[in-house]
Amino acid sequence: MIMLLPWSIIAALLWAAFFIKPQPVGETVRPPVLERRDQYYGIASHGDKGLWLAGSGGKIVALSPSGETRQLDTGTRKSLQDIAAWDAGRGIAIGNDGVIITTADGGETWVQITDAPRSEVANKLVRVRVAADGVAWAVGEMGALLQSTDYGQKWERRRPEQDTAWNDLALLGDGQIWVVGEFGQMLHSTDNGQTWTEHQADVESSLMAIAFRDPLNGLAVGLEGVVLSTQDGGQTWQTIDSGVAVHLFDVVWDAARGHWIVAGDQGLWLNADASVTDIRHGQLDSRDMSWHTRALPTAEGTWFAGANVGLWTGEQWRPVSNPTTPPAE
Repeated sequence: MIMLLPWSIIAALLWAAFFIKPQPVGETVRPPVLERRDQYYGIASHGDKGLWLAGSGGKIVALSPSGETRQLDTGTRKSLQDIAAWDAGRGIAIGNDGVIITTADGGETWVQITDAPRSEVANKLVRVRVAADGVAWAVGEMGALLQSTDYGQKWERRRPEQDTAWNDLALLGDGQIWVVGEFGQMLHSTDNGQTWTEHQADVESSLMAIAFRDPLNGLAVGLEGVVLSTQDGGQTWQTIDSGVAVHLFDVVWDAARGHWIVAGDQGLWLNADASVTDIRHGQLDSRDMSWHTRALPTAEGTWFAGANVGLWTGEQWRPVSNPTTPPAE
């Protein structure tokens, strides 16, 4: 009997190993919607539904007006460089390797567009702008200058490939389009992209963003603190002393507050009045040196997106945390 005891113990252990399954205790732990490693290159408002944040790893996060965050299923792992919306339901995001995804149901489902024009060299798209009646323009590497007129479903190249990266464009209406890119290069069209005139700004730094507050008055910003201003619809551009030397990545006109807003490196914010004679700048938070590639003015303040995301009220920086995470399934 004593000799059989070890074998009975071994048999019992084997039975337990094969037939007794451990049961999970508590809820499944999921990572937060906003992770520290995330980078968000684009931000857009889609009607009264809130904001979309687009960034690294194909990630799009919906931020509700009440501050709740929810990750959307985009169907891609390619980093998204920008996002835009026509209305509360229809939107578009673009990014690395020429990825283009669109939604028609408020972001619940995203469809990848696979037949857009491509280069055999490089295809990164960095900025998308939308206009009424389903118009969209996207710019990027190898002179990519693409247009869609059906909410991003079909695309046409509006200029031959070239070894230049275009970084942004402004749609002024009445066929007027301005494009900015590397080493101070600019393009202008008066016929909705059928023909283009090349311009060379009096700077060597790359221009990263451009915006107009009306058909005559515009601002372009770029690397090393470059700011260019026009008051004649782009016929002439004046170099403005911004007072900073850090890279500037985005510019937008805040009509409600009557000033320009610029986003940049090292946590910079920069404001300028309509005439660009009164320029002020500072840091969003003295403890935060994060870069930001997009600025979006809203009623509550200006949203900045980049290495992190937050709301700048003009006096206080309120970074987005994780008020909600998706429930365990």
